[in-house]
Amino acid sequence: MAQDNLLVVENMHLYFKTRNGIVQAVDNVSFNLERGKSMVIVGESGCGKTSLGRAILRLLPENVCRYDGRCLLNGEDIMELSDEDFRKMIRWKKAALVPQSSMNSLNPVIKVSEQVAEPVLLHSLVDDKDEALKRAAAAFKKVGIPVDFLGRYPFELSGGMRQRVAIATSLITDPDFIVLDEPTSALDVLTQANIMNVLTRLKQQIDISFILITHDVSTSSEIADMAAIMYAGQIVEFTDARTFFGKPLHPYSERLMESVPTLEADDKLGYIPGQPPSLINPPTGCRFADRCNERFELCSQDPPEFVVEGGRMVKCWLYKESGERYVS
Repeated sequence: MAQDNLLVVENMHLYFKTRNGIVQAVDNVSFNLERGKSMVIVGESGCGKTSLGRAILRLLPENVCRYDGRCLLNGEDIMELSDEDFRKMIRWKKAALVPQSSMNSLNPVIKVSEQVAEPVLLHSLVDDKDEALKRAAAAFKKVGIPVDFLGRYPFELSGGMRQRVAIATSLITDPDFIVLDEPTSALDVLTQANIMNVLTRLKQQIDISFILITHDVSTSSEIADMAAIMYAGQIVEFTDARTFFGKPLHPYSERLMESVPTLEADDKLGYIPGQPPSLINPPTGCRFADRCNERFELCSQDPPEFVVEGGRMVKCWLYKESGERYVS
C-alpha cells in the first residue's frame, strides 16, 4: 500500500435485509484515496453511492445483514474497532459527513452556532462552550458565512447558507476527510456553483480530502482528482478524473457522459435504455449487459477488474486483451 494513501477500501460488502429479500447495496467494492485528494462517486439513483459512504463511516441502519471487508484509514483497519471506539476515535474526529438533504438536518429551534459547535463539545476537543463557539466562527469564515450569522436560526438562512452551515459543521473537528452526499441537490444552479467554489477553495487552502457522492457529473468535474463510477452496487470504473472526463472507458460511463449537456457541442444528448437491475436479485455476469449495446458472449460471466494503461481500472470484458478494447 502506498504511503500517501489516506483511505484504502478493500472488498467492502453492505447488504440489507428487507421484506422482499436481501439488498446487495455495496457488493465487493475496493478503491483507494490519496491524502489531500478528492474523489467523486458517480452513478444513477439507487446504485449504492450513499450506502458506500455510510459503510465507510459506519452509519448503518438496524436491518444490516452483511457488513464486511477492510477499511484502512492512515494504515489502520478501522473495521476492527468496536462501535464505541469508532465513535470516539474516528467519527467526526477523523472522518465527517455532510448528509444528503443536510439543509433539513438542522434543528430549527437551536441557533446555528450551537449546532456547529456541538461536535467539538461532544468529543471534548475544547474546554468550554466559549472556545467551541470561537471554533464555530472560524469554520463559518472558511465556508464564507458572515460571522454575524452565528446568532441566527436555520429558518433565517437561505438554502445555500444552510448548506454552508452543514459543511462548516463537518470541518470544525479538522477531520482527515469528509464524505459529502449530494451536497448541491435541491439548490438552484447559481447556488450549486457557489457551493462547489467553496469546496474547491477549501481543498486548496487546507489539508483535507473529500469523497463527493453525486449523480450530477457536471458539478463534480472541477473538484475531483479521482472518479469512481458505480453501477448496481459495484464500482465499474476507477481512474483519475481528468482522464475520465476526457475519455471514459466502461460502456456505462460512456453513456453517462453522453447524457451531459455541454456548451461547446451541439451533439444530440445520449441516454441509457432500460432501467438499473434490482439489487435484491442482480443478474449474473456483467450487471450492465442487458442495457449495453456492445454486449457479447463473455458478458454472461462476471468480468474481473482489468487494469489498463495509466493504472485505470475498468470492470468490462471489452478490455480483456492487454487492456485494449476487445472484439470477440
